[in-house]
Amino acid sequence: MARTAAAFAGGTRLSDYLSVSVIARVYPREAVRAALRSLGRDSRRRRDLPAEVMVYYVIAMALFRTVSAREVLRCLVDGLRWISPDLPVRVSGKSSISRARTRLGAAPFLALRDSCVAPLARPGTPGAWYRGLRLVAFDGSSLNLPDEARNREAFGLPGSPRGSSAFPQARVTAMVELGTHAAFAWHAGPLAESEAEQAERLLGHLSSGMLVLADRYYTGFPLWSRAAATGADLLWRFKRNMKFPVVEALDDGSWRSVIRGSGRDRRRSRGELPVRIVAYRIEGGEEATMLATTLLDHRAAPAAELAALYHERWEIETAYDEVKTHILGPGAALRSKTPDLVFQEIDGLMLAHYAVRRLIHEAAEKAGEDPDRLSFVHAVRVMRRRIINPGAFPPRGPAGRRD
Repeated sequence: MARTAAAFAGGTRLSDYLSVSVIARVYPREAVRAALRSLGRDSRRRRDLPAEVMVYYVIAMALFRTVSAREVLRCLVDGLRWISPDLPVRVSGKSSISRARTRLGAAPFLALRDSCVAPLARPGTPGAWYRGLRLVAFDGSSLNLPDEARNREAFGLPGSPRGSSAFPQARVTAMVELGTHAAFAWHAGPLAESEAEQAERLLGHLSSGMLVLADRYYTGFPLWSRAAATGADLLWRFKRNMKFPVVEALDDGSWRSVIRGSGRDRRRSRGELPVRIVAYRIEGGEEATMLATTLLDHRAAPAAELAALYHERWEIETAYDEVKTHILGPGAALRSKTPDLVFQEIDGLMLAHYAVRRLIHEAAEKAGEDPDRLSFVHAVRVMRRRIINPGAFPPRGPAGRRD
């Protein structure tokens, strides 16, 4: 069914609601230009919709799911004209916007992520640390896509008890800082790509000083060994049928063991790594939980603390809920009808979520509050309602304008 173009009631322009200044502060113009230049995507001739404008457009588009493409562009025009007096920005039609997005592609958004997106927590941020280690987690989810043949072919349809779902879906795995809910890395792909395969693509964003929490969907020697090689510490849940021999029993109830690879893994490397196992059962629960960790010293990281800490992993579910419920809307599909634009839209969506999370983090710091105590929904509304601050785009040129 065709989408009905939407605008705000009473003739109010969307430019009255969108704070371009917030987006531009998180993703400065020079960073956008650098990302475009690095890929040869900068506009080399005059266009009505230059590449740098379209970068901001795709990020802004995530914040206005029910509003037409043309209206989203309209909301940017006044603020973006401050970038440069001669920047030829026009409120073009839907087909022109689609062509401009296609020229741009998805790669500039990942380049922008790599230059501008990072964990936010400072040493005093509540809930972000365990004994000096930054708490992060990765997990996967899926996003509904428009029911187009190209999307079905590229991404696949999820199974259901009655067959296949009506909508194709993309699988997205993100790495999230638990104390701030900021997703600082992500990978999108087809449903045929497993969460573990996607997580492996994110390992380059791990580093020493992090403690990575993960569910049992990510278990296995290859992924464990590669994650541990980054220098990050790990606290992952394993399936009950995984065998961890007792090498040394410890007085907190945990034990030192080894994680072993397959025969092929053992031929390629040592084939085993030291781990510590924490096993426990939640009161009233039938299934025991088994955690493996690289934190081998039970005095520095007691078993009871690790068991309690693991359940902080569910903070990542909150981050996904923010993206899927409060930005997209419950059950809503993305707009993009081709695979290339789906990838682009997902990246813009994740960059928009990070911008909101950074806004919340900065507000929490100023107020001396835990970021969890500030409403994500309210922050999204602020982003939508705040009047444009042209100061984010210093004007250039004659007549007293700054360079």
